[in-house]
This record gives sequence, C-alpha cells and structure tokens, in this order.
Amino acid sequence: MLTFEEKLTIIESFPELTRNNVSLGRVNFHYEESSFDKKNVVYHLHPNGNGFVYGEFLQGYDMNDKGMVNIRDFSAEELRNIVEKSIHSLAPRTVAEEAIIGDNKDETWMSGEGHLLTLVHEDDMWNVYAGINLDGCFNSYGEAANYLEEEGFRRV
Repeated sequence: MLTFEEKLTIIESFPELTRNNVSLGRVNFHYEESSFDKKNVVYHLHPNGNGFVYGEFLQGYDMNDKGMVNIRDFSAEELRNIVEKSIHSLAPRTVAEEAIIGDNKDETWMSGEGHLLTLVHEDDMWNVYAGINLDGCFNSYGEAANYLEEEGFRRV
C-alpha cells in the first residue's frame, strides 16, 4: 500500500487538479474545468492512506453508491490510471469532438501509453476516431471493441 505522502505526490503531479485541505488532515482534489457539477476527483484522502476517486463514468471498478472508488490498496500505476481516467471522464469535449459526436452514443478508450480513441455509434456503424480523424469503421459494437482491445486499448 502506498503511503499518504506517496499518494499525494502522484495526485499533485496532475496540474489540472487543485488541492483543498479539509477536516481531520484529509485532502480533496478538485477539477475546476469539469463539464459536470461534480468537481471532486479525489475525495477525503486521509493520512492513513484511505481515500476515494470519482469513478461514476468509468468501467471496471467497484464503487459506492456515490460513484466513488476506494483507492486504499492501489499501486502507483493504478492510482495514476484512475486519476487520469476520472479527469478525462469529467473533461469538457472539444469543439471538434462535439462536431463528430453530437448526440450519438460514444465511449472513450485509452491505451497503456495514455492515447485516447473515441468509439461513436453513427448511422448503424461503429466508428473509431483518433481526435477528428476516422481510424476505422465497424458493423457492430463487438467488432469495434475487439479491434480496440487487440490494439491495446481499454474502455475508460
């Protein structure tokens, strides 16, 4: 388990987060640019090493009824990944992304190196975009998901 100081060092390495000290030595980190009312990315990081990261829009994590993931036993890599994913899940879309996605269903996929692709359901097709560039077209969600997984991407 990482110490409180090690967790702080990792979380403070994200310049988009603002530290807020709260009661009992706990610390919150806010993402002020969030496109949602939710601004807390890290909630009640405690000197005993316990704390939470907002994960409501993330896949593959156990979370409580408020969408928070307990990070007590996370490794450094796991902590970095979930904080990055949480920030991305709250980030506003760029004008280009909004033009591509519009009202269509979409998902964000991330590689181990942090590269992002967007999977969009458009006109009965599943299209993969790298930024505004079309990367691939698939007839089904399963085909698109298999392609992304084979390329080393995971759904955020």
